[in-house]
Amino acid sequence: MEYLILFLPLLGSIFGYFGKSLGDKFSIIITSLFISISAILSIIVFYNGIVNNIYGNYKIFEWINSGKFVVNWSINVDPLSSVMLVVVTLISSLVHIYSIGYMNKDPHKPRFMSYLSLFTFAMLTLVVSDNFLQLFFGWEGVGLSSYLLIGYWYKKNSANNAAMKAFLVNRVGDFGLAIGIFLIFFHLGSVNYQEVFKLIPDFSNTDINFLGLEVNLITLICLFLFMGAMGKSAQFFLHTWLPDAMEGPTPVSALIHAATMVTAGVFLVVRCSPIFEFSQIALNTVAVIGMITAVFAASVALVQNDIKRIIAYSTCSQLGYMFFAAGVGAYHVAIFHLFTHAFFKALLFLGSGSVIHAFNDEQDIREMGGVWKKLPYTWVLMLIGTLALTGFPFLSGFYSKDAIIEFAYLRHSTVGYSAAIVGIITAFLTSIYSWRLLFLTFHGKYNNKKISLEKTHESPIIMLIPLIILGVGAVLSGILLKNFFIGQESTNFWKNSIFFINELSHDHIPLWLILITPIIVTIAIPISYYYFIKNPKILENFKISYNKIYDFLLNKWYFDEIYEFIFVKPLKKLGDIFWKRGDENTIDRFGPDGISKVVKYISNKAIKFQTGFIYDYAFVMLIGLSALITYLILK
Repeated sequence: MEYLILFLPLLGSIFGYFGKSLGDKFSIIITSLFISISAILSIIVFYNGIVNNIYGNYKIFEWINSGKFVVNWSINVDPLSSVMLVVVTLISSLVHIYSIGYMNKDPHKPRFMSYLSLFTFAMLTLVVSDNFLQLFFGWEGVGLSSYLLIGYWYKKNSANNAAMKAFLVNRVGDFGLAIGIFLIFFHLGSVNYQEVFKLIPDFSNTDINFLGLEVNLITLICLFLFMGAMGKSAQFFLHTWLPDAMEGPTPVSALIHAATMVTAGVFLVVRCSPIFEFSQIALNTVAVIGMITAVFAASVALVQNDIKRIIAYSTCSQLGYMFFAAGVGAYHVAIFHLFTHAFFKALLFLGSGSVIHAFNDEQDIREMGGVWKKLPYTWVLMLIGTLALTGFPFLSGFYSKDAIIEFAYLRHSTVGYSAAIVGIITAFLTSIYSWRLLFLTFHGKYNNKKISLEKTHESPIIMLIPLIILGVGAVLSGILLKNFFIGQESTNFWKNSIFFINELSHDHIPLWLILITPIIVTIAIPISYYYFIKNPKILENFKISYNKIYDFLLNKWYFDEIYEFIFVKPLKKLGDIFWKRGDENTIDRFGPDGISKVVKYISNKAIKFQTGFIYDYAFVMLIGLSALITYLILK
């Protein structure tokens, strides 16, 4: 069963791509069927783990055997990986089914569905690995797949640029991850999780010389591993690729943001909790970067107008929550939020795709409005997703997001208190931009001039079914699994898959801390309705009066411009120097181009002797004979 979970998506990708000769339907059906079977089996594995405590490590083959260095290709199923299996396969299967309707008119559907399945396989390889080398293989696999999917519409320059940007930014993070793995192997002699984790306590006080500085080995390893996580999970400084990834088809956005790619960084930190727990500096770094990311992305989302980019920045912000949860040692709460977030974020992305579909590919929320009666199912489902995202009481986000704030506060440290404050502020900002999106999209007056209100239409049933399933998950996943993930049963559930030195107690929570977040997210609803629907002129006047603040947020804190100035332009100039002056004007000029010119010149002169007259040939022979005699005499 475990083998099928991993390899069915790979087989679906292969059959889907090369089966296009049999027709689009074959590729669509085979990819969707295989990933759906994988999802069902993953749920069974997850259930067997909770009820019957059935876990194991299933060896596929011996990958590398060199002296004492042995690395297997394995399927490691423990509580953490079983949770990730459900997230990845279930969301991916729903995205596959949704894509049948969304990509209906696309001429290259088999290629798209094949890429989706390949993406899923790479992520599954990552989460079931029992060593860092297999993890790195899956890590690079999701990077490649994201490049293929973001740039799927390769005839659009913006899509190509976005794909390249995602690939290059992630190379920065991947470089850090590679160094972290090299350090682990060089100093600990292994890349297998269990062997490494057992050795970590013995090296907790070991210092090494790194770039002329004495640095704690464990701290250095953690920081480089986290650098990899920052790239994949689009954390502050390495976040710039994520909003541009919206150039890909909407199902791609849902898969990247809810189940694959961006969740890999959170998974890595939690999987390596036995390492991070021995470096308080690394944990504080994770928490601080998570806090900054949460506030940054939420503030930028407040003023964005592209429906998909708003949700993309929302993902970035929610990932910040997960990281500062891990930074305060609440790894299980981070995974709980990752789990619930997968449902409501996939719901919001696929719901936005339904809206875009209704508006003939329009993505600007200022060009929408007043369609909640025309798109009743999409409206209800996106309302559920919005409530869950904002942490409205008794929906999934309420249980996981509030738990992060509570656990951060209960750490009773400066970082913990700071994280709790940031979490509360970000929750308010999240509510404002989420309700702005919903109100401007579905309520108020109809603003689109390209398509009449009567021509807008609800999505087909094949697109609504995945939304309904995700809606159910957004409502029930928190309340049903809270006890197993973070409650009384959590210790028995997680077992040894997550490591705690000082496990946090979820008791004696102040009443004000329990009430403050639900109160502010509820108050945000009428505030948003008043400012965005009833009296939008107030905000228009604010934009004019404080245009610098507005432009600062609209331009995403000018990170793209800063990176363009610091990195892109200098590298382009450097590349131009090496290319024009070095490659073309030096190497090519005196190398292949120069040699070919000399040969061509000599050839042009030599052919003048080929006249057909005997005296010309005799003259050439005489020159050759003279040259030969001269050579022999000199010799």
